[in-house]
Amino acid sequence: MPSEATKGRVGANALGWALTIGLNVVAPIVTYNQLTGQGYGEFTALVMSAVWPAVDLGIHLAWQRRVDEFAAVSLLFLGLTVAVTLAGPADAHFLLVEDSVITGLFGVICLASLAAPRPLMFYFGRRFATDGSAPSLERWEGLWALPGFRRVQRNLTVGWGVAYLLEAGLRVGLSYVLDTDAMQALNTVLSLGVTVLLVIWTVAYAERARARGAAAGAERGTVRAEPEPEPEQAGAATV
Repeated sequence: MPSEATKGRVGANALGWALTIGLNVVAPIVTYNQLTGQGYGEFTALVMSAVWPAVDLGIHLAWQRRVDEFAAVSLLFLGLTVAVTLAGPADAHFLLVEDSVITGLFGVICLASLAAPRPLMFYFGRRFATDGSAPSLERWEGLWALPGFRRVQRNLTVGWGVAYLLEAGLRVGLSYVLDTDAMQALNTVLSLGVTVLLVIWTVAYAERARARGAAAGAERGTVRAEPEPEPEQAGAATV
């Protein structure tokens, strides 16, 4: 049976997930759709949508005394969306490819972060795989010393970067082929679908990597536990 401490960590992780997804994904989308549906301009709706990631950033800063990377990235891309909206022409085709530009930029940032000391997915993983407590964060930071863990984080970053670049390219290409109504519906399907698939892949890949690491550790422990062969046995084995 799980201990009370384990249940507490699971509950804290679940609350963290709910707050992060709710304030950085769900609330901005709902706010934007509600405001544009009531006749507000796209710029006003985008600015008001950015309030929610700012709230999440403030909560995390007050609670954990450090910046939440996920909320910071959400704010960055809402800011980029506002900038692209203001700079671009006010036509239907541009509005269709606007989101593709943003997701493509996210893909570029993912791949560019591979040149940094730690890739972007390491920080996202720290946000979602820990409960935010000092021991949990310290354990996550300590995992970076393991070559296998570093490889997993870099592979995840490559996967997200390439997937979003391909998704952005596909959406831009289709926007020149399909009519506006069809492309508007497909934009939503592709955006949500790619993200959901990436989350599923990330969880599955991380679990497989964790299982391989545990199996390798158990195998090394078994080998070390075996008694040293007697001299004559070692000589016989060599022969």
